[in-house]
Amino acid sequence: MDQYYSEKLTAKRLKRCYEIAQPRVKQYLKAEIIHVLTKLRSTDTILELGCGYGRVIRYLCPHVKALVGIDTSMSSLKMAYNELRPAANYCLCRMDAAVLGFRDNTFDKTICIQNGISAIKADQLTLINEAIRVTRPGGKLYFSSYCEKFWDERLEWFCAQAKKGLLGEIDYDKTGDGTIICKDGFKATTVSPQQFESLAEQAGVHADIKEIDGSSVFCEMLVK
Repeated sequence: MDQYYSEKLTAKRLKRCYEIAQPRVKQYLKAEIIHVLTKLRSTDTILELGCGYGRVIRYLCPHVKALVGIDTSMSSLKMAYNELRPAANYCLCRMDAAVLGFRDNTFDKTICIQNGISAIKADQLTLINEAIRVTRPGGKLYFSSYCEKFWDERLEWFCAQAKKGLLGEIDYDKTGDGTIICKDGFKATTVSPQQFESLAEQAGVHADIKEIDGSSVFCEMLVK
């Protein structure tokens, strides 16, 4: 199921997942974007890992010098090009977030929010190390996942997606403890504050971890 987001849950289907989200989930999505915006400068060059159809990019572009979004789904990237407002300061690339095709120290900040660290089916330490490599010393990485107290809202959202046929049927016998499993093999996990701490320690960076909106665990890492 490593290709779920690049082959099955892409473009219009992925967008539909966000359209049917209940108000509390939409609040969570908005809160994370607002939090990121408070961290950006107009002179920043930004990388977004797992940009999908450009849902986050549209909010970030007006506030930075340049933005690059990468994703493995060509259909999602094409949809992003068609839907994003014309702007000269962004580009989109089909690329594996665990094997980035950028030179060292290219970006001021690298962003992978709204549980992208789990949705991108790659070794999480490798993902962070690649983000560190392409981010300039003194730059920041922003990763996030769901917080434990948001479980009921998250599960309700995924159940709604399954009922619409966007995901496989939820396997309730295997779902729990932060992990949602569908009968078609789809698996959605989370990263806890303790796991973020461990990943940052292994990567040799300092992590500032906080809860946002009562819905997400937000991890900010400083690149040395």
